[in-house]
Amino acid sequence: MRTSRRRAMKWRQNLISKPLMRLYAGVVPAMSETEAEAIEAGTVWWDREIMSGRPDWDYLAGLKTGVLTADEQAFIDGPVQTLCAMLDDWQIEHELRDLPEPVWDLLVREGFFAMIIPADHGGKGFSAFAHSEIVRMIATRSITAAVTVMVPNSLGPGELLMLYGTDEQKQTYLPRLASGKDIPCFALTGIEAGSDASAMSDEGVVVEREIKGERVLGIEITCNKRYITLAPVGTLAGLAFKLRDPDGLLGGEEERGITVALVPTDTPGLETGRRHQPSGLAFQNGPVSGEKVFVPMDQVLGGREQIGKGWKMLMGALAAGRGISLPSLSCAGGAVAAVSTGAYARVREQFGMAIGNFEGVREPLARIAANAYLLDAGRYLTSAGIDAGEKPAVVSAIMKYHATERLRQSINDAMDVHGGKAIMEGPRNHLATAYKAIPVAITVEGANILTRSLIIFGQGAIRCHPYLLKEMEAVRNPDKEEGLKAFDKALFAHIGHDIANFSRAFVHGLTFGRFAHAPDKAGELAPYYRQLTHASVRLAVISEVALGVLGGALKRKESLSARLGDILAEIYLLSAVLKRYDAEGRQAEDKPLLDWCFEDGLYRIQQRLRAVIRHFPGFHWRVLLRLVICPLGQHRQPPSDTLMHAAAECLLSETGTRERLGRNVYTGSGDDPLAVLERAFRAVVRRDALLKKAKDAGVKPDEALANGVLSQAELDEIRAADALAREVLLTDDFEAGRIEKGHAAQDAA
Repeated sequence: MRTSRRRAMKWRQNLISKPLMRLYAGVVPAMSETEAEAIEAGTVWWDREIMSGRPDWDYLAGLKTGVLTADEQAFIDGPVQTLCAMLDDWQIEHELRDLPEPVWDLLVREGFFAMIIPADHGGKGFSAFAHSEIVRMIATRSITAAVTVMVPNSLGPGELLMLYGTDEQKQTYLPRLASGKDIPCFALTGIEAGSDASAMSDEGVVVEREIKGERVLGIEITCNKRYITLAPVGTLAGLAFKLRDPDGLLGGEEERGITVALVPTDTPGLETGRRHQPSGLAFQNGPVSGEKVFVPMDQVLGGREQIGKGWKMLMGALAAGRGISLPSLSCAGGAVAAVSTGAYARVREQFGMAIGNFEGVREPLARIAANAYLLDAGRYLTSAGIDAGEKPAVVSAIMKYHATERLRQSINDAMDVHGGKAIMEGPRNHLATAYKAIPVAITVEGANILTRSLIIFGQGAIRCHPYLLKEMEAVRNPDKEEGLKAFDKALFAHIGHDIANFSRAFVHGLTFGRFAHAPDKAGELAPYYRQLTHASVRLAVISEVALGVLGGALKRKESLSARLGDILAEIYLLSAVLKRYDAEGRQAEDKPLLDWCFEDGLYRIQQRLRAVIRHFPGFHWRVLLRLVICPLGQHRQPPSDTLMHAAAECLLSETGTRERLGRNVYTGSGDDPLAVLERAFRAVVRRDALLKKAKDAGVKPDEALANGVLSQAELDEIRAADALAREVLLTDDFEAGRIEKGHAAQDAA
């Protein structure tokens, strides 16, 4: 029996798999070393489940999200609160153009730069979620402070040392970084090369120098970097460069590839003192340059074994860091937009009523509320994955792109609702800094255009597919016999996988997903799970066709790749929303936001599917895709006006939903603009209830006291609320000729 089975297997390999393997080798996308390292970076996680066509919802249900330790919560309640109370955004951005010295001292003293460094090296050893919560809260108060805290705990020498450093390097530098004796910066981007590391012109040459009478092997680095956050104040720079060994001092090839070295910024020849002004913001950012800066060989990060592996290091570190830093900033902006815009729309009156009652205002309010809910849901889920040991490269790219894009939409919507209040800069303006910061968030850690069109699906299609990478590896295996065996095994598993997905997609298309898979404990949420399962299998099928038909040409079809990436991202974000709603106890007050997110997200998926099919090359392929994926058409609509009103109302009243959206938003006290707005909002809600009481009694407010409808204290509440509402509407003005110095004169109350 075994002999006949082996013969059958050999027959299958020679007659079917071998010809297909040759054909496959002709269509498999050619990859540069840089592309290959990017694809191999990090891990696949929930994104693989989404691309499978049948996600494991039980895994998602069992994942713990939003959990802080006692030490982490104490840090938020103590040092983070203290820090936020010390921050004056107007002073930082317009007067000092830097953080005040006492703030720098606090950041160092309390270990804000050491959140991710393990405790045995003097750091905090905080979780990804704690890191995210801390950055988010600081960002609701000051973006400059948040960026300053974020960068040392994200992509930089600290994380790279923990992942790739030698034991000696870890023992030397991690305690110094944890104590604040060293301030890190990481210098990657050059003048010619931004996202394209292969175009890097910064160079290191292996040389020997005589130092104190001894021959020392090292590297002469010539670099011209820009956009380097913390460079003007940094004391330890991570420098990326292409290494050459023209004299063969290391042995082997001359071109050794991208390498990273740890370079103290006081090293002779290294220049780091000048500053950029990124979008007019005050965080420390500037160029790093040097001409033949000598660095001993033991300063190469990870030692000689890591020479030439710099790009892989960076992609591995970015796989996690990109999912925390900018998404946390985006969540902060989304939360501030939600609580402040809802409050302003309730306080501000036009034509005799609050502007929040106008449908034209409620439409952006609904978007703002839903985006705030969705962004934090994505942050919770992504942080949970990282805390579970994942380095989800594709998910991190999804979060970076979609969090910053939704931040852009939310801040723009908030600016529209606030009107003139938001465009007049001054201490009273709580939106201007966030508005100016949007281009920075869009650009850094992978420009959004690149991330959407090349990375999300380009990386996800290969990494997340259960068999594609195995087939590619088999085709490239120099051992032809072993490669054929591996290819045969992966190929027939792949065929079975496709038959199942194509069948499910067709059946679900006929029933509009009503019988798709949902977890046993879904209850009233079963329809939501079924719709996501339906979307998942559609994505699996259309991705399979795209990869099979286009092969290596797919990476040149950037618009097609971007749309497929959008579908993957929408499913991820909607699964995060569903997870949040379930984990927070299925709060009935939050249901309008759940429904708005799903109606909007599923409609977006439908539109992207339509666009992919419409622009797919080949009429017969378009017919096939329509037949399999949507045999009865696609009929989803965007969120209804009824749902829009319900979602907007979450921000216009004192609801539990509003409290959850605004959790850990630092409003300050006294004259802080968010504190004034929040006091006015609560006063106006109370005032409106008193005015309704008088109206229901059939008397005017000024007659209510005489008629015993309202007390004197209640009349005083009404007057106080009106005064607070007027204070909210005030803007700053400046003395002529002094506006550039940032001196504001407060309006008379």
